[in-house]
Amino acid sequence: MSTTDLQKSDEKLPRNAHPESVNEKRDLEKHGGAAIAVETHDIFEDDSGVDPVYQAKARILNDAFQEIGMGRYQWYLFIVAGFGWFSDNLWPIVTGLILDPVVNEFNFQGPFLKLGQNIGLLVGAAFWGVASDVWGRKWCFNITLFITGVFAVAAGGSPNAVALCSLAAVWSVGVGGNLPVDSAVFLEFIPASHQYLLTILSIWWAFGQLVGSLVAWPLIADFSCASAASCPRASNEGWRYFLYAMGGLMLLLFALRFFVFDMYESPKYLMGRGRDADAVAVVHRVARYNGVESSLTLEMLREVERQYGVGEGGKGMGKSEGGSEEGEGRAMDTSAWAAVVRKVRVFSGSHVKGLFATKKLAYSTTLLIIVWAFIGLAFPLYNGFVTYFLATRGADFGDGSVYITYRNVRPIFTPHALAFWTNQHTPIRPFQQVILSVIGVPGALLAGWMVEMPYLGRKGTLAISTIITGVFLFASTTARTSDALLGWNCGFTFTSNVMYGVLYAVSPELFPTKDRGTGNAIVASANRVFGIMAPIIALYADLSTSVPIWVSGALFIVSGFIALLLPFEPRGKASI
Repeated sequence: MSTTDLQKSDEKLPRNAHPESVNEKRDLEKHGGAAIAVETHDIFEDDSGVDPVYQAKARILNDAFQEIGMGRYQWYLFIVAGFGWFSDNLWPIVTGLILDPVVNEFNFQGPFLKLGQNIGLLVGAAFWGVASDVWGRKWCFNITLFITGVFAVAAGGSPNAVALCSLAAVWSVGVGGNLPVDSAVFLEFIPASHQYLLTILSIWWAFGQLVGSLVAWPLIADFSCASAASCPRASNEGWRYFLYAMGGLMLLLFALRFFVFDMYESPKYLMGRGRDADAVAVVHRVARYNGVESSLTLEMLREVERQYGVGEGGKGMGKSEGGSEEGEGRAMDTSAWAAVVRKVRVFSGSHVKGLFATKKLAYSTTLLIIVWAFIGLAFPLYNGFVTYFLATRGADFGDGSVYITYRNVRPIFTPHALAFWTNQHTPIRPFQQVILSVIGVPGALLAGWMVEMPYLGRKGTLAISTIITGVFLFASTTARTSDALLGWNCGFTFTSNVMYGVLYAVSPELFPTKDRGTGNAIVASANRVFGIMAPIIALYADLSTSVPIWVSGALFIVSGFIALLLPFEPRGKASI
């Protein structure tokens, strides 16, 4: 690239592009290296606390993938990464679908199954993010589905409730790691211009719910006990067949990932471990797979090391990190421990303080935490009480099957409600769950369209969808027939899918770049912790009261109004 060409490329930079990246290109030209013609703007600032050598090299890799563009490899990755979203929504549905027959057979308090699952999800989300920085993205990307499949199949042979709840917790450790790992893998291989596809991946959630419902329909309906009064294992094999089928499906998806799709290790992970040559090789392999060429060279990454006074491969030449001046002799530690530290560092006090650095930012962060926590409690709280609430108010669901009640209100798990269902002595048919699953499919697509509408944007879409979700929830309590309940819950399912699609996208946009990882971790943890509270409430609360139903609806509506109070609207603006 000539000096004139380099100057032309500089003129095309966005206003907020980092000038140091321009200087890096000029330095490469001065040292005889070739600079990548494409310029991207990363999310980190110089004072973000990120290792400056790692950050500078990551910018070069981002430019390389932008130069390659969105090709065949990335579209295949969109499919196999979608398996993680598929699993993330499938398994909460599975526990709801099997709860009635397993309580009939084992005669235990159903909320313990949901509690075990939620604890496993929390552990998995916390563990696999760190593990992917130690063992690499590739192995964690594959092993999460493998763990889920193996222990789900094992759970199908559970001899008692303790074994089932324990195995549900273990398979949920695998499920909990899907989104943290799979989202990282996907984002580290796609060009910056196509990062919006991370939002579109949520459509796999709806597919997971749909497949689970369709498979459960014949298995649980035809091979389950009519009541707990007489429920030996021989007449209640449906839930076991269902776990075998879903666990086997996870193993099939694992096989597609591991044996069919040629998954490359993440170049950023390789670079962070000092394997620059391997990182460059992976970029070129992706380019060849897509039928294009990449101008990335190993010399570009080594030039960064020379700029910071670092030896080849990131090994230190100058002062240690603690004793060097900024950018002088600063070595990038490539050990496994350093990889852990880089991941755990996002939880440091300085990054938490950064989320509350100004009054306006503190206000925004606090509101987001509240919204995530309220929604994390509202969904399972409603699910845990609504069936018994309707039954005690004269609802008649004797028009075809107990499962019409069970599945119209999504996964239910209260023992009193189960007693109501099992007294009906009717077969189980999850037809309504299939309908709800289909209704949820277009939610994510509608959310993607609404957030770009003028005068509506992220805040407006989130507020409207959340408030309407609460309204539909309240309306469902007026149902006295299964058809009425199904109608209200179709609306509830559709608007809640819009709500989640926006919530998962807008949260990272509202956090400052250097503190985004901490912010995402905090809101996700708030959601999981409050989700764990719901089955505990269901275990010990008075189910004869209607208070939890009204509290749940109020939480949705209040969350919607809180969304309107967010001080930032990201529509049409780049995240800083």
